[in-house]
Amino acid sequence: MNAIAPFATHTGAPAALAAASGAVQVRGLNKTYRLQGKALPVLADIELDVRPGEFVSIVGASGCGKSTLLRLIVGLEAEYEGQIRLDGALITGTSLERGIVFQDHRLFPWMSVAQNIALALKNHALPQAEKARLVAEHIALVNLDGFADAYPHQLSGGMAQRAAIARALINKPKVLLLDEPLGALDALTRVHLQHELQRIWVQQRCTVIMVTHDIEEALYLGDRVIVMDAHPGRIKRQIHVDLPHPRDRASPVLQGYKEQLLEELVGH
Repeated sequence: MNAIAPFATHTGAPAALAAASGAVQVRGLNKTYRLQGKALPVLADIELDVRPGEFVSIVGASGCGKSTLLRLIVGLEAEYEGQIRLDGALITGTSLERGIVFQDHRLFPWMSVAQNIALALKNHALPQAEKARLVAEHIALVNLDGFADAYPHQLSGGMAQRAAIARALINKPKVLLLDEPLGALDALTRVHLQHELQRIWVQQRCTVIMVTHDIEEALYLGDRVIVMDAHPGRIKRQIHVDLPHPRDRASPVLQGYKEQLLEELVGH
């Protein structure tokens, strides 16, 4: 296993990562919830480096803290031990530098596709013409041309998720976090959206961290697959997927990685 070497200390960020755009560093991360007055450890001793522009997949059994880790990185939860940094700066809350897409697209039903995407630009001091240009650009990016004026109930599940991805990307985040973004889709739509995600990532090259229960999806998209153990959640292993993009799903090499990953998860 080729793991990224840890920092010498937990108090600073390595110069090579801190100087780049989209580098995530997690150090000594512990997260505990209170359940009926008792402490429930969810994450323990998480150490993770994500390189700028890297696509990292996270897999593991339900309840191992995968989604909690994403919520902490995006800044939705602030109570934890340890440090989470983006380009060397501590993460202390939400920011446009970090976008997130959930399993549910969370589009506003009373707004059109264009209006939902434009909502992400609400607090930007940009001319309306520039906002309209950006919205049109991102509608095209996710292959929703012709659906700008459609409402969520007029879209398929896959189209709605593409709109959600466009909304998350329009602010040009350094890091895109994906929490089971394709988990609610049928098998054929899911395969198609995996291809679309790969295309968008190759084009945009922002850092992506994706949680998924789908082993093939994790390997098809990820440069690296993080395997998590549970109770509490820990990083068990990291598998580097040494294959170029776009990838061939039938590749014997990819199948070999799948066998490795299955062994880790079945053992878990």
